[in-house]
Amino acid sequence: MINPKNTAWFLILSILFCGCGTQKPKENKIVAWHWLNDRKDALNKLAADYKAKTGIEVEFKLFSPADIYSQKVIAAARAGNLPDIFGILGEKRTLGSFVKAGHVLNLTAYMQENKNEWKQRFYPKTIEVVTFKPDNSFKAPEGIYGVPIDTTVINFVYNKSLFKEAGLDAENPPKTFDEFMDYAKKIKAKKGISGFVCGWGEGWLLDCLATEWAINLMGEDKFFKTIKGDVPYTDKDWVEVFSYFVKMRDSGILAPNITTMINKESEDFFAKGEAAFSFNGSWAVNVYKQLGRNLDYGFFPLPKISQNFPAKVWGGAGTSFMVNAHSSNKEEAVKFLNWLTEKEQQEFLIKETNNLPAVKTSEEALSPILKTLLGSLTMLTHPNTWPYNEDSRVIEVMDKGLQQIVMGLKTPEEVAKDIQEVKKRVLGK
Repeated sequence: MINPKNTAWFLILSILFCGCGTQKPKENKIVAWHWLNDRKDALNKLAADYKAKTGIEVEFKLFSPADIYSQKVIAAARAGNLPDIFGILGEKRTLGSFVKAGHVLNLTAYMQENKNEWKQRFYPKTIEVVTFKPDNSFKAPEGIYGVPIDTTVINFVYNKSLFKEAGLDAENPPKTFDEFMDYAKKIKAKKGISGFVCGWGEGWLLDCLATEWAINLMGEDKFFKTIKGDVPYTDKDWVEVFSYFVKMRDSGILAPNITTMINKESEDFFAKGEAAFSFNGSWAVNVYKQLGRNLDYGFFPLPKISQNFPAKVWGGAGTSFMVNAHSSNKEEAVKFLNWLTEKEQQEFLIKETNNLPAVKTSEEALSPILKTLLGSLTMLTHPNTWPYNEDSRVIEVMDKGLQQIVMGLKTPEEVAKDIQEVKKRVLGK
């Protein structure tokens, strides 16, 4: 999964201009750019099927890694030669920049044809990620600007084999933070391994977990008021959220060097059975399968720190494709993406890539492990669907501060103060 807090491209995007250059004559071929190494063969197979069905060729061009892909898309936007179909990585403000520059086709009219048939296929939070509502904070024109092809959910993960060996019920994962801590300590004591591992060298995973706990503790209303600037990060509820990272640190359950570990390292660590718990996305199903190990594991939603408000989990569209608004093939590109998100093609992608589908009619094709994530689809939250979005400078200080808390370098109160100082500068106060 691409870091949703990546801000490396914002300054570049600020100088994007409308790519309204001369377009090539219309060809009987659709060109699509992507970065999805793990889905290269599946996408090429679908392209071949589409050609056999319609006579129209679809050429998927892979550019990897993701940073190289993003650079290519930005350069193509500036030069006015984007392909017919492409994806945009990063925060929703990044998509908004492309939309405002006129690079992305508004799909609302297509989605609403035949009584909203196409739009209604998708899980609501999945399509919402690529939708701009009226009066949105990004000042992008209202509309739907992307076609999701899968859904991502971030959950806790646990090793069922280690549960059994520690005398715990492998079909009953923890529901609260206290239970989570208790189980992690018991497994560590019994097996001599880490209780919890995560790629906290990538700050967005810390921010994701802190966000989920904050919404659970203070509710969405107060959480959004903080982002808006009406509630300070020095508020007692935020300090309490940060204190849970202290509790995890002081309990001794955390894997060594967790604050320098990237997510791929964390996934390998967990797959080897060297930790009882992890915090990862639904894409891990495919990762663990590719690692080729006989891992018996399961997912469960956020262990609650409060019963006052519902728990939320990060999730939404994992991968989405956009249509070049200036493409001479845009009508054919839209037809292809419509076909790509029909039930049969979605079920093929489920089987080949082990990702959750973007549409609601494909649940029967899910593997048992993916089916355990379906309940989380009713609990989703994501920055790209919020009424307000935090400034990247504030997020950066929070991520670094949480790492410092875990390393024992700063207290929750000190981190809260650091975040609020940056927030004040952002607000101009």
